[in-house]
Amino acid sequence: MSYPKLQASLLRSNPRNNIRVSAGRCRTTATSPESRDERHQRIAGCPVVEAAPVELISGTRHAESPPRSAVHVDFDNTQEAYRSKGNVELLRSLLVFKLCTIDVLVEKNKEMMDLTKKVLGQWMFEKLMKMTFYGQFVAGEDHNSIKPLIQKNRAFGVGAVLDYSVEEDLTQEEAEKKEMDACVSEAEKESSVDHREKKYKAHRQFGDRRGGVTGARTYFYADESKCDKQMETFINCIRASGGASTDGFSAIKMTALGRPQFLLQFSEVLVKWRQFFNFLSAQQGKSDMTVLDQKLELEQLKESLSAMGVGGVDDKENWFTGEKLGLSGTIDLLDWNSLIDDTTKISNLLMVPNLQTGHLEPLLNKFTAEEERQMKRMLQRVDVLAKHAVENGVRLMVDAEQTYFQPAISRLALEMQRKFNREKPIIFNTYQCYLKEAYDNVTVDVELSRREGWYFGAKLVRGAYMYQERNRAKEIGYEDPINPDYEATNRMYHKCLEFVLEEIDQSRKANIMVATHNEETVKYTLEKMNEMRLFPTENKVYFGQLLGMCDQISFPLGQAGFPVYKYVPYGPVNEVIPYLSRRAQENRGFMKGSQRERSLLWKELRRRVLGGQIFYTPAY
Repeated sequence: MSYPKLQASLLRSNPRNNIRVSAGRCRTTATSPESRDERHQRIAGCPVVEAAPVELISGTRHAESPPRSAVHVDFDNTQEAYRSKGNVELLRSLLVFKLCTIDVLVEKNKEMMDLTKKVLGQWMFEKLMKMTFYGQFVAGEDHNSIKPLIQKNRAFGVGAVLDYSVEEDLTQEEAEKKEMDACVSEAEKESSVDHREKKYKAHRQFGDRRGGVTGARTYFYADESKCDKQMETFINCIRASGGASTDGFSAIKMTALGRPQFLLQFSEVLVKWRQFFNFLSAQQGKSDMTVLDQKLELEQLKESLSAMGVGGVDDKENWFTGEKLGLSGTIDLLDWNSLIDDTTKISNLLMVPNLQTGHLEPLLNKFTAEEERQMKRMLQRVDVLAKHAVENGVRLMVDAEQTYFQPAISRLALEMQRKFNREKPIIFNTYQCYLKEAYDNVTVDVELSRREGWYFGAKLVRGAYMYQERNRAKEIGYEDPINPDYEATNRMYHKCLEFVLEEIDQSRKANIMVATHNEETVKYTLEKMNEMRLFPTENKVYFGQLLGMCDQISFPLGQAGFPVYKYVPYGPVNEVIPYLSRRAQENRGFMKGSQRERSLLWKELRRRVLGGQIFYTPAY
């Protein structure tokens, strides 16, 4: 089958539209070296200081290496867990975590910080914050001031992911106005006809994307110059992370790099193309199969297209003479996704199939020249950051965001991986495992990496937008995208994790960061690694936690030789207040749900006092 020919016929049905197809990306299941079942059968058979060089990419399998014993980590050994902390730091942690359990302090933390600043003055307020919340969760004000902390953590086996955590301190009304201005196109403002899906439209009551979010930073679009400044901030983080280290990470957010209107619109396009594939799959009785097992039979596809009036007999005979599709006789979701090409004119990407007619139609009636330029500049900024990551030897993690942005974000991250992950993993995409579709997303992307031969990079998180996503789905009226409960999310996390670990075991071309504060998930990962004989020195499995939280997990892992990283926020005290406010809210639930971290801190403090180590100072 020739996709360009099929596409041309679709366009003839609606001649005013056009879209380019990348023939080089038209791949089929015939190009995959083995099926998933066959593979299972075969299996059954930002640091800124000096660090020792490590081999990031290992192309050999463990069977070729000398036998090594399983690696075990003791998370109850407080002496090892807190070796890097002085007694004052332990007391500060206990104080901050205790304060985070007091509801009135957490709920009114912003007002109380403003009052404290007025009473004490700016200088005393900053001193107080650095002795408490700021000192616990933020590394310093700039690149130079954070170096001592990063150097100390590195000495105890823990790396850094630098994150400049300055945010605008907007009112809810200001945030809502910015969001509506940035997400509504000129065509939508002028048109009274609305064919858009409500999930992928901006809604004023949810315009303030900070609502109900405790674990993620939020950007609001102002203009293109601000996006350029935020790109420069990311570049500075990349340079700092790669300064003298061979294993740096840096994180970026797509909403910081352009007008979110494009992310909403492109997400809707991707979802509608997926829905069209599902529609055709259901016609062939394959809707109950797993996503990668849904392969459209070409003869039945011809009949479906004829019934929808797409193409004549001669046209359809010509469509199915393509080299690969003609041999396999089927088309799967990855082949289908290749219809959308990121190299064409940007506004022509925003074409969607009509499920009733099968014709391509524009998502919007028109795009202004400025909107076209804004879309292109977002893609250009993403490309600039990826190139800087390559130049500085830094791995770039693309953070996940809300589900109405995420299809576009994931697709852009995927295109970056296809381009930059050819020789080693540079770009890492983030998968939120509280989503019902998380496993399908992981498996589809892994399969594409196998077919095309590039290094798959993933960061697994549970997710930061649960309450907001659920409220938005309920209020606006679409299916809740979140798993029904925490246990289901845990199962999804472990399912995705095990799948990627098996891929690492099979090919050594996948890499994963297990970003979690859940000790049981970390233990589960170590157990699976031991079963598969995946060793920490191979640098295929990384662990990540936030600075100031779960040191009893991070430091034992680091001292046992595992690649482990702290997300290291930094920025001026006044400008990271929104970040600190979220940390307080996040820790309220975390600390109320588990007393373990506080009990371990008390245990170590008592051990030191009784052992005469009242003035303990870390040695490194």
